[in-house]
Amino acid sequence: MKLPLLEDLGDVRGRNVLLRADFNVPMSGADDARVISDDFRIRAALPTINWLTERGAKVVCVSHLGRPKGRPTTKYSMGPVRDRLAELAPGVELRENLRFSPGEEGNDPAFVTELIRGMDLYVNDAFGAAHRAHASVVGPPQFLPSAAGRLIEREVAVLDRMRTSPKRPFVAVLGGAKVSDKLGVIEALVGVVDRLLIGGGMCFTFLAAKGHSIGDSLCERDQVDHCKRLLQQHPSIMLPEDIIGLDADGVYATFGTHLPAGAKGLDIGPGSAAAFGDAIMDARSVFWNGPMGVFEDARFAKGTRTVAQAMADTKAFTVVGGGDSAAALAQFGLENDVDHVSTGGGASLEFLEFGDLPGLEALRKAPHVS
Repeated sequence: MKLPLLEDLGDVRGRNVLLRADFNVPMSGADDARVISDDFRIRAALPTINWLTERGAKVVCVSHLGRPKGRPTTKYSMGPVRDRLAELAPGVELRENLRFSPGEEGNDPAFVTELIRGMDLYVNDAFGAAHRAHASVVGPPQFLPSAAGRLIEREVAVLDRMRTSPKRPFVAVLGGAKVSDKLGVIEALVGVVDRLLIGGGMCFTFLAAKGHSIGDSLCERDQVDHCKRLLQQHPSIMLPEDIIGLDADGVYATFGTHLPAGAKGLDIGPGSAAAFGDAIMDARSVFWNGPMGVFEDARFAKGTRTVAQAMADTKAFTVVGGGDSAAALAQFGLENDVDHVSTGGGASLEFLEFGDLPGLEALRKAPHVS
């Protein structure tokens, strides 16, 4: 996919550049004394910010933080982010939380006009928000010469390669709670990959589709027929062969793929984890999105840890689709041992499904530098 890049903006000296960044960083502490838990997303924007400022541009950043639902709140103030950005990139301005205005998520033209007032150019480097048709994402490119920042440039290059020309064998690993959340990407990937490994809560809907008893495990009954069709049409789908969870009395237990009444599956079992790990080790390209179990609880983290370790150890080109998978990698200290960790969980899945995102389309349609 060809996007306008920073170089296409021409001479930026003396120009005012509106930079849509993704500074939606994790925070901790009381509402009026919140501190940043991880500044990765701020540091990830520095290559773009530095490219612009080194060439004499005045950069004004905008970002969302949390879900304030259109109302200003102390909890979601950009103050701590602004302070950290000032340390990393002195002289760069950061406006207040975009989502303090209902016009952001509502894509209000009046809010777009307010955003671009006094701006000459627009750069989008917020891949994690590029799948949202929000005012700051799709609005400015209608009026200003625009470009993708370095972060979006890298994300699109990696995911487009994964989608269109992966080295084979190509293995995708999907987890998380619900089949319905990922049906689209399952449909998109299942015809492209050599193996599709399914774990997490979503695997129980597939196991139910195969006729297995799943006890009280998470299951979307309205998706069972759909999963049955997918299994019939695509023998490349690989499901767990054993499950770890709690029995009807709440006692930790290992099951096969037939869970007794009252039992709840909360992780893939050791045999399944080993088989998934072997498939990853044999691959030349791997995409992973979604944990294999409730990894926040150490009792049910082994499946996710095994997959994460295989992602770190394999010689394949490895891409982790953000979200909980990225959090798991960080928890296990393996985030630097994969080739690419996406900054957008939902955005990476939508890109793999559709090959485009609203924010990317908007950049391609933006006016050129005169």
